[in-house]
Amino acid sequence: MSFLFFVTLGIITLIAVVMVIVILLQSGQGGGLAGIASGGATRQVLGTRQAPDLLEKVTWVLGTAFIVLCILINFLIQTQGPEESIIQQQAPQQQQQQMPAAPGGDGPPPLPDNE
Repeated sequence: MSFLFFVTLGIITLIAVVMVIVILLQSGQGGGLAGIASGGATRQVLGTRQAPDLLEKVTWVLGTAFIVLCILINFLIQTQGPEESIIQQQAPQQQQQQMPAAPGGDGPPPLPDNE
């Protein structure tokens, strides 16, 4: 795999961790961790309504970046084998195992004479 793949994967991981923290800091209907963090100091520093707005905007930006990077990382994956799925690779093996040998000979049984 390429260096760019691992850098993008690291950025995705970092965004995911930060997004979890930001989501937990938001005060939902249950209060969330925003009231617990620093004794409500986020509301004192940023104002009463600015803290939830800022956290919501940060969540939207991080979520958008996460989805875009997850889509783009698919184009960075380099395959080193055939371009077929595992099911397509295993299909000929399963067909050979499922076909039993004909009992008693090489061909179909003879038809009875109606004379």
